[in-house]
Amino acid sequence: MPFNEKVHAFLAARFYVRLTQAYDERGKAAFIHAVQYYAGQRGRRMAQRAIRDGKPLDHATYLQYSELIMSEDADATRTECVSICPDYEVHIKRCLWHQQFAQMGCTEAGNVYCTYIDEALCRGFNPALRFEVHANLNSAPYCIHRVVGTNYKEPPSLPPKTEYKKGFDYHCGHLYWSFREVICAIFGDDLIAKGVMDDLASSYGTQMAEALAQWEHTNFNIC
Repeated sequence: MPFNEKVHAFLAARFYVRLTQAYDERGKAAFIHAVQYYAGQRGRRMAQRAIRDGKPLDHATYLQYSELIMSEDADATRTECVSICPDYEVHIKRCLWHQQFAQMGCTEAGNVYCTYIDEALCRGFNPALRFEVHANLNSAPYCIHRVVGTNYKEPPSLPPKTEYKKGFDYHCGHLYWSFREVICAIFGDDLIAKGVMDDLASSYGTQMAEALAQWEHTNFNIC
């Protein structure tokens, strides 16, 4: 099985479960911090590429420079843009991350993850952009994402920078190793991360775990 959105969600969910079981509220706080750290790195990589290309760090560029290569399944994600002025607002009605969290019985983990991931990603790209998450599928009928004050006259339509996109092997590696870095810094050991690696091997096979391990020494701070 290849790395994909659901494997990415699986890793996040298992980190949340293991952290909260071991450390209760401190574990939840560590998870939130790890999500924000991980997402901030992604956003800053996007900004680095945009600056190199001479692009403004505005919302249209943010959409253009996304790193994710999404699933080819047309029914996997359903997103509706409901407003472009004064704010840019989208509603997400279907999502593979949510499907995985629900399948695992980990909607609490999904609710926490989805509350923080996109806002931190946008903040990493440009803190001046005001990205708000008002709801997510793990606790509401649909996600509500709003970027305040875009004042578009027409929807942004810049073509995606496909040359900068990364496969989910990279993104799963990034999530795992950035979470491990944060958790080891806070709690002083890597038992949580080792446990999540064991969870991956048990559910997806040792080859997947070995592939994830290959990203250990990657510098995820730079593009």
